[in-house]
Amino acid sequence: MLYSETVMDHFTHPRNVGVIEDADGVGEAGNPVCGDIMKIYLKVKDDVITDVKFITFGCGSAIASSSMATELIKGKPVSEALKLTNKAVAEALDGLPAYKMHCSVLAEEAIRAALKDYYEKKGLPFDEAGSLATQAATVPAAEDKIKKENQTQAE
Repeated sequence: MLYSETVMDHFTHPRNVGVIEDADGVGEAGNPVCGDIMKIYLKVKDDVITDVKFITFGCGSAIASSSMATELIKGKPVSEALKLTNKAVAEALDGLPAYKMHCSVLAEEAIRAALKDYYEKKGLPFDEAGSLATQAATVPAAEDKIKKENQTQAE
């Protein structure tokens, strides 16, 4: 079988499909060669991703990768979502054919873009190169700033 049962399940029954109108972060990634496009919407509260939705125009592997990626970050702290890799997405899907690995890369890139948008809306720094080491250094400071903003809003 070319695709794992997990890939087929996430393709035929994708999780978290849709749009979040008042999203805290929105990111898009596309592949001009194959035409796949993914858009990820994040809702974040107290530095935890409380909701995540996606819209994907693409093949079954692209849809499955989007679905699995959203499942992997939902309910997780932003700092954990920043660490999501395409390899983790592919492994969670029980593998992708080598010529479809770019789909898991798109999922990682779309989530990274949504997190970047979230950081920018909060006025926080985000490393353009996407270096996890640089992001890891800024995450605690960013988390503190977000928590202070949330406390101020609650008062």
